[in-house]
Amino acid sequence: MLKKPLVSTSNQRVRILINPSSGMGFALDRIRDALMEHWDLPGTELSLQFSKSKEDGQAKARRAVEEGVGRLLVIGGDGFVNNIGSVLIGTDVALGVIPAGSGNGFARHFDIPLDLVKATVALASAEIQPIDVGVANGHPFFVTCSLAWDAALVRVFDKSPVRGVLPYVFAAVYELFEYTPEPFTLLIDGEEEIIIEDPILCTIANLTQYGGGAQIAPGARADDGKLQLVTLRQRDVPWFIPMLGKLFDGTIDRIHEIHTRSFRTLTVRRKKEGPMQIDGELLSAPAKVEISVRPCALTVLVP
Repeated sequence: MLKKPLVSTSNQRVRILINPSSGMGFALDRIRDALMEHWDLPGTELSLQFSKSKEDGQAKARRAVEEGVGRLLVIGGDGFVNNIGSVLIGTDVALGVIPAGSGNGFARHFDIPLDLVKATVALASAEIQPIDVGVANGHPFFVTCSLAWDAALVRVFDKSPVRGVLPYVFAAVYELFEYTPEPFTLLIDGEEEIIIEDPILCTIANLTQYGGGAQIAPGARADDGKLQLVTLRQRDVPWFIPMLGKLFDGTIDRIHEIHTRSFRTLTVRRKKEGPMQIDGELLSAPAKVEISVRPCALTVLVP
């Protein structure tokens, strides 16, 4: 794993970009205090902004790049991290994540504290690490991309007025009975073709987990130049459900019914368009989905 010490925050520009819709509650004042104490050092130009929309957030991220900001800290969930981080791909700006979402898969993978103030403090002495970026039909993802039931359940979860792991589980169970799988044809690295007649799970992971502690790809590494394909057939669900706890203890890849493959390029073909989940956000994707990895394309701060 390639890391190097974080250069002192002095003599550089640091910007904080906040998603006001995230679950930070009343912690903003405490976060400000932590920023003043640990980030607002002599010679540092520190500024704080709010993202008023997806477009506004990306515009402000682009402006940060143009103005020579060295560290861009984002306060929000995985979807917000994706929105802002996508602008930073291929730049010298280091992304720091202060988790304020419902799943926080990005933060959990890198052991960033889930307490917002502790995360703010931890990132001040973090290391710089370049990480891989997955791309699905032109859409970058940092955590996971899903294409079957594991994508469709996001539609139910998004309707829940409550965030967190429990509503996500309820959404998963509900969608499990509603979802009708269709055959997928997978072309791995342009060589090996696999046909899955009844895929219920088809997740592509860059990092280890969905979020909320659910580790769908325990062996995933952020900087190995590969993604991991995780699949499960509908016919194997009855054998999988009693072992669902392994999803949270990091041993799901030991279950016989779960199939995990590393790859660099993947083509997924299905009969018609369908759902696609990108870092917790639901999209509609065409029948053909092209997925690839961009090695070490994004620089992040890791405690």
